[in-house]
Amino acid sequence: MWIGIDDTDSPSGMCTTYIGAILVRRLARAGIRVVDARLVRLNPNVIHKTRGNAAVCIEAEGDADAAFALTCACVEELAEFDAAETNPGVVVSPIRPPPDFYYAALRDFCNVGEACAVLESVGARYQGYKNRRGLIGATAAVASDFPDRTYEVLAYRKREMWGTPRKVDRESLFRAEEMTYPHTWDTVDRENDLVVCVPHTPDPVLFGIRGESPAWVREARSYLRSEEPACEQVYTTNQGTDAHLVPGKIGELREGRSYLVRGTIAGAPVTGPGGHVSLLLTDGDDEVRCMAYEPTKGFRDIVRALIPGDVVVAAGSYKGESLNLEKIGVSRLADAIRIRPPICPACAKRMTSAGTA
Repeated sequence: MWIGIDDTDSPSGMCTTYIGAILVRRLARAGIRVVDARLVRLNPNVIHKTRGNAAVCIEAEGDADAAFALTCACVEELAEFDAAETNPGVVVSPIRPPPDFYYAALRDFCNVGEACAVLESVGARYQGYKNRRGLIGATAAVASDFPDRTYEVLAYRKREMWGTPRKVDRESLFRAEEMTYPHTWDTVDRENDLVVCVPHTPDPVLFGIRGESPAWVREARSYLRSEEPACEQVYTTNQGTDAHLVPGKIGELREGRSYLVRGTIAGAPVTGPGGHVSLLLTDGDDEVRCMAYEPTKGFRDIVRALIPGDVVVAAGSYKGESLNLEKIGVSRLADAIRIRPPICPACAKRMTSAGTA
């Protein structure tokens, strides 16, 4: 069976992956065997998301009625029901639904009615709370298809530590990155001397290490020194796989979707207020503004180095008539011709003008 939960957190606390980790342990204690736990990222542009728009799916073997009761009880105990934005959903499906709904929730927008229709078609048990919006993510999670996957080990804080400064040794994080990169990533940002994997939000997460396999994330985790976690969970994820990106054509981009767009740089990049960098991309018929925002740090230098005529593939979310860049690939560079004075054959220095007569 496949168990899905979503929309249990709020901007002020909790985390759906934490509830997933607690549920994994409660299922095991009830004699229900957990096969896999998935962290499923969905459309990052959804306006109703609380933070990262991630749902959780747990593949398990055992009594479905008991699993449904346990899952509902866990969500009812831990979810942020007092938050207006929090509308949890719980799904227990005897089979994995077709992946169409997952891809729709990943790349487009879905509604509760569509989710319920999918669940009814596979005979799933489900429970939506408040406006039931969490059923969308929970349904997408149990329908998720990962042709490519990454992994993340998440450590969670003891309840008495919630809301206090996190105690994670900075030096050990840089050591973990040194010993395991490129097999793990997003632990630290060496170029800007920043810690990346320790959140600052008021939720139970202590840290998260992302990588290419369970073995590598556990290896990186072994170097970390921190306050004692309450528990840890390795999730299979679609993070870092670009699964949310679809090919797009300039002039046909739709608000709130994420695209791969091929085009030619139409003008010199411009650095605006706040350090944000913008450039125009054209396909010969239409143009789209591309934005690299200040938090992307050194990525902006790559964008600034582009010149008119460069052919690129831009990846990002289309919002407010701009493509907000996540990455950019150069297909072909334009010739940049600079005319300079010749070198003097006698002294090997560049000549200068002697003026006019």
